[in-house]
Amino acid sequence: MTNAEILSHIDHTILKPDAKWEDIAAICAEALQYHTASACIPPYWVAAAHKAFPALNICTVIGFPLGYQHFSVKAAETALAFAQGAREIDTVINVSSLKSGDDETVLHDLKQVRSACPDAVLKVIIETCFLTEEEKIRCCKLVTEAEADYIKTSTGFGTAGAQLEDIALFRQYIGAHVKMKAAGGIRTREQMEAFLSAGCDRIGCSAAKILFDKA
Repeated sequence: MTNAEILSHIDHTILKPDAKWEDIAAICAEALQYHTASACIPPYWVAAAHKAFPALNICTVIGFPLGYQHFSVKAAETALAFAQGAREIDTVINVSSLKSGDDETVLHDLKQVRSACPDAVLKVIIETCFLTEEEKIRCCKLVTEAEADYIKTSTGFGTAGAQLEDIALFRQYIGAHVKMKAAGGIRTREQMEAFLSAGCDRIGCSAAKILFDKA
């Protein structure tokens, strides 16, 4: 797998709370130059990034990083992000409701976000580090039923990030239309290639620069 091939699957990400516009703009310019799948940036900066880089595929995060906002807030945030130019939405599942056994609320939450961005790529972050295997399996089924495009491992803000064993588990339980995104703690070329080889279609990371020189 060439560096360019790996980059084509990467959501080039900057979600640090102290990121300045200069940092956001640099990530966006790099995403265009090196043909990454998208640039994943904070929702506040979507409008400015779309204006400055109109050809860029912009991804942003919703209900980030904890996921327990009311579904109406998530839906409104999603609709605004889409209106401002984001074409990929990474929303955090309501982990609190899931762990309370309230799958109905989790599904309703996801369907509201899906309805708010019918023409966007929707990725659902389930934050695997907080879940049991049984809860991960339930997430696979809920993400599938909500008609999301991707299931995503992690925010990168939890206690652990992407694990290959979770990707293997996802493959058993997600629907045929659902793809997989690994994120959190992915910092080396070897890790990126391993997750892609395991079946991921996207990698979310801030370490794409290690591939730039030979791309």
